[in-house]
Amino acid sequence: MRQRTIARRNIANTLVDVTELGFGASVIANLYRVTPVEDASAAVDAAWDAGIRYFDTAPHYGLGLSERRLGACLRQRPRAEYVVSSKVGRLLVPNEHPQGMDSEGFVVRDDLRRQWDFSRKGVLRSIEATLERTGLDRLDIVYLHDPDDHWRQAADEAMPALAELRDQGVIGAIGAGMNQSAMLARFLRETAADVVMLAGRYTLLDQSALDDVLPAAQESGKSVVAVGVFNSGLLSRDRPAEGMKYDYQEAAPELVDRARAIARICEEHGTSLPAAAIAFPFTHPTIINVTLGMRNPDQVTRNVELHHRHVPGDLWDDLRARELIRADMPVDTTDGKDTLCL
Repeated sequence: MRQRTIARRNIANTLVDVTELGFGASVIANLYRVTPVEDASAAVDAAWDAGIRYFDTAPHYGLGLSERRLGACLRQRPRAEYVVSSKVGRLLVPNEHPQGMDSEGFVVRDDLRRQWDFSRKGVLRSIEATLERTGLDRLDIVYLHDPDDHWRQAADEAMPALAELRDQGVIGAIGAGMNQSAMLARFLRETAADVVMLAGRYTLLDQSALDDVLPAAQESGKSVVAVGVFNSGLLSRDRPAEGMKYDYQEAAPELVDRARAIARICEEHGTSLPAAAIAFPFTHPTIINVTLGMRNPDQVTRNVELHHRHVPGDLWDDLRARELIRADMPVDTTDGKDTLCL
């Protein structure tokens, strides 16, 4: 009997392998609305049962709630079977002036606050705190989290500190995660980063990463993890509608129209817009994973099904021909994302 699985891909030049589909643990930390702990736990369990073995979190997510919930779900599972990434750059410190609720999108009490710190000491302190919150013995991947305004300290202090931990075997891979692509290209070219987490810049609606970070990854032989592939929601439904979000704001009418045009072509090719949105990043040879936020088991089931859904390679040719995606997008060498094993 043949059974579906989720393939694993290697972070170049490391011993870390991640499943092509990853579990983003921001939403289980009450992002935008409360997620009951039972739903969060069930979501992680469903992801595990579906074959997902890469889980991403950060102190920023719910002021540590994401790390606590994810760790509670994973720490009893075989440690060698899964990969966990977290992030540094925002220390959690006591909030001297709490207002009652967090002001950065998470429905949690603000007894703690975030403090930017990309110093060596801050990196080590952050990792120690993450291990304490998760209850895990190690982190497999550590990213610098949104160092947009902190390049100098991030490049000169934080990344060398992470590289030392990696070279000692404490961490398997290191990198940076951001919503922009230009600085990620600098991290790949100018620092010891192995991998970058690219948010929203290589999607069906935005291929700007082709101008900087993706060529940098290819030239340096390094890897990319793609997140934000639905661009905050506009690409997440078969038929995009007015009022849907694009990069955290209401989508402009012209973007909605473009998403609808892409959706129609997806239907002509026997697939759907969200399935194509998940498959699209894998057309670039440096992208090894797509990580999606999953709040409950139903979202896990849907995302895994979309990942396995057949997306024909000639869809990209058609979208290029109709000038709905960039002409310099790499030619897809596979016909769909349907992976089977014996």
